[in-house]
Amino acid sequence: MSISELYESGTQKNNIAHFAAIANIAIVDGESNDQEKALLLKFANKLDISSETFAEVIKNPGKYPINPPSTTAGRLEYLYDLFKMIFADHEIDEPEMKLIHRYAIGLGCSPDNAKEVIKKSIKIFKGDFDFEEYQFLINKLD
Repeated sequence: MSISELYESGTQKNNIAHFAAIANIAIVDGESNDQEKALLLKFANKLDISSETFAEVIKNPGKYPINPPSTTAGRLEYLYDLFKMIFADHEIDEPEMKLIHRYAIGLGCSPDNAKEVIKKSIKIFKGDFDFEEYQFLINKLD
């Protein structure tokens, strides 16, 4: 363990774990594409991930454990970020589906609730909703 790891804040450790989950989603279906690479760089910036940590995480994103936020809103934002990465290429494939399900459960969802959250999230990210749902979402934007 390096000196910097000893003094890493809890927030930074959480950010690294979250970034690792995002990176894992990016590469689960093979090598990341240009859209995923660009989004990884944006997330690294947002989460204050250094270039050294970025390179280390990309080599083996699976070695970082899920560290769920304590709030429901925080957990939902975590899932939202994962779905942004999944839909960077505008589709979700089987390896991504399996991994997002594991992450949803790791974030505290029951298996049935995880399936429901994933189903709704896919519908939203694909833009596959009817007028009433659209109207509801628009009315929520204040």
